Amino acid sequence: MSKIIVCTFLTLDGVMQAPGGSDEDVEDGFQHGGWQKPTDDEEVGAAIAGWYERSEGMLLGRKTYDLFASYWPNADPGSPFTERMNSMRKYVASRTLKSVEWRNSTLLEGDVVDAVRKLRSSDGGEINVVGSGDLAQTLMRNNLVDEYRLTIHPVIIGTGKRLFADGAIPTALEPVSVSTTKGGTVVGVYRPNGEPSYDSY
Repeated sequence: MSKIIVCTFLTLDGVMQAPGGSDEDVEDGFQHGGWQKPTDDEEVGAAIAGWYERSEGMLLGRKTYDLFASYWPNADPGSPFTERMNSMRKYVASRTLKSVEWRNSTLLEGDVVDAVRKLRSSDGGEINVVGSGDLAQTLMRNNLVDEYRLTIHPVIIGTGKRLFADGAIPTALEPVSVSTTKGGTVVGVYRPNGEPSYDSY
């Protein structure tokens, strides 16, 4: 059975939109693109590299697929990520794309929830959901996330798309590993663990 892993950068207030650049995603007038790099450090890079090294593939929505497919085939071949990103299997969820050209990419057919359930039941190892906020919301609503791998950076944006948006299903999380880098970024791995419990003081 494959593991579906949501793997993303977050601000301290939970925003995941456009960490990588000013023009990455300006939907709804977002003006804070590129917030992640100033808070980055070597420990974050090492954690992300480890997550990708263990991954057998990526599960992407259309916007993230288009962004990655326009960048990685022409990226610096000296970067340790370039060959890994290009050679890894890519599964693309889209209602508008008719074909996918990036190497080792497969367009999921039919209903995305059914397609991901089928993918999850196969022996595909770890599959990272990268970016793809709308897709992540769909997977969370349908209990199709096996693990969260998050880097939570010391910056507050105030607006933007959030991973755990309004209407998220209440879920208890089991911490697998949590550490803080010298730069103040929390690197956390969590697994869903049923419904939250409640108590009072």
